[in-house]
Amino acid sequence: MTGFDPIGLEVRWDRLAAATDEAASTMLRTAFSTIIRESNDYTVVLMDRRGRTMAESRAGIPGFAALMSTLTSLVLERFPAGEWQDGDAVITNDPWIATGHLPDIAMLAPIFHRGALAGFTGTAAHSPDIGGTPSLGATDLMSEGLLIPPLRLFRAGRVEQGVKDFLLANVRLPAELWGDLEAQAAAHAVGRRRAQEFLEDFGEPDFAGFADQVHAMAEAAMRAAIRELPDGVYRAGVDADGVEGHPTHIECAVTISGDAVGIDYTGTSPQVPFSTNSTLNYTRAYSVYPLKILLDPATRTNWGSYRAITVTAPEGTIVNPVFPAPVVARHLTGHLLSCAIYRALAPVLPDRVIADSGGAPALRVRFAGVDDAGRPFAQMLFANAGMGASQDEDGLSATAFPTNSGSGSVEAMEVASPLRFVRKELRAGSGGRGRRRGGLGQDVEVHNPTSRPVQLVLLGDRERHPALGVAGGEAGAPAQAVLDTGERVPLKSISQLAPGASVVISFAGGGGFGTPEADR
Repeated sequence: MTGFDPIGLEVRWDRLAAATDEAASTMLRTAFSTIIRESNDYTVVLMDRRGRTMAESRAGIPGFAALMSTLTSLVLERFPAGEWQDGDAVITNDPWIATGHLPDIAMLAPIFHRGALAGFTGTAAHSPDIGGTPSLGATDLMSEGLLIPPLRLFRAGRVEQGVKDFLLANVRLPAELWGDLEAQAAAHAVGRRRAQEFLEDFGEPDFAGFADQVHAMAEAAMRAAIRELPDGVYRAGVDADGVEGHPTHIECAVTISGDAVGIDYTGTSPQVPFSTNSTLNYTRAYSVYPLKILLDPATRTNWGSYRAITVTAPEGTIVNPVFPAPVVARHLTGHLLSCAIYRALAPVLPDRVIADSGGAPALRVRFAGVDDAGRPFAQMLFANAGMGASQDEDGLSATAFPTNSGSGSVEAMEVASPLRFVRKELRAGSGGRGRRRGGLGQDVEVHNPTSRPVQLVLLGDRERHPALGVAGGEAGAPAQAVLDTGERVPLKSISQLAPGASVVISFAGGGGFGTPEADR
């Protein structure tokens, strides 16, 4: 930090952050699938040559950004720095390396400056299809889709045709998948160009000096925030529906020791023969991100933001499963971690924590089929539930947390599929009562106007375990899905939406904060 210039650093950091946002905008504008361009299920980062994030896109999924450094370090073990060429790109969707399940494809590409490796760009995005046979009874990873170990998709700017052919031969929507991968490559091209301009304009050979400064700044800010907390071990448990015969229990111990935090999940449910298992990298990401925004919300995030936090979990648990456990619905476990962490810290941070959110975990709905013209389609509904209330504010309604995915445009989904969205409205009375009310969920009614059945895949929780309140606040309304016949559809199920039928998906409300005034 010798010769540290805070104003100059801020100018440079802001410029690099703007470069990640520009690269993200490029991906959004060129992606084929609505899951990226409408629901923001992606991340974009810029990293130094050791794979440590320096700047992370301010939209997209922040939890993904939190694991990109670990991902890159593991890929560099397979492809050492000296083997990269300008124009290369490596992809992987290995859940134990990347973002925790097969539909998310991560891509890494090098940044060369004046002939030398200076850094990396990184993206991760949810693909519209990754093959496999959708089955909620899957007992291993192999049935969930195509596993891509770290492979070069581009070598010196040229497509590795064999890799491309292999990928597209194993998915149902090859045009959409390849279009999204090209969109990721376009984001890398923008990030690389802006990074090279940055180095040229500031007369730097690489990012080493700049990265050391921003990492030190982010780490110092987080450690200063931790030091304000009293040392101790704070515990909480969270229960969720889980799967039949295997309810989910998250046991969380948060240890504050000086300027460091340890999060331990010993006592959490064992891994299950179902896709709700959360790999340790995903568990770590959805532990450090909720803690970051609780303790140090103002400082931009990068690799330094996470150095003061350690996350441990016994191997073989639902938050650290052993390969090849099924993991496609890992968010149904990973999103619960924010609730456990906040409940544990409520006694020492009552003015900052929020009650449980109805979207922790998120309810995802996948519609797939063939329209009356014989064209296949697959669409994922990303609608949001209510957030938990805080000491000073009602919970936000229909707002994603702890993920940052957007609801997207139902009109765009109607254009991309034969589905018709009859209504999408706030769910009155769904927020938990309290001195501050939990956020409202929403009702979304979807109609199948075709002459063919549409596959309906529901991946959700909070059907029997609603979002709980804090400090005397009440629970929000649970989630549910109901056909127009009045039949309820389980929130972990694969069924058919008959021709002419409709389904109403009701997203959960958030928990309330504080004892309701009427009950005092």
